[in-house]
Amino acid sequence: MGIKVHLDVMMAQKGIGLVELANKIDITPANLSILKNNKAKAIRFTTLEAICRELDCQPGDIIEYTKE
Repeated sequence: MGIKVHLDVMMAQKGIGLVELANKIDITPANLSILKNNKAKAIRFTTLEAICRELDCQPGDIIEYTKE
């Protein structure tokens, strides 16, 4: 996959758990888990914005493009 999601790394750095972050950004823990585990096919900009707001980071801290 060309897009890698590093949400787990950012969450660990900020000391926030999956359920806590899910509640703060108004998304189900199951859907956040799909994103965290690199299984998502897409992400809404509103969700990405909420994640960045809560984790105080930039989109590039969470999402990375790598050549296959």
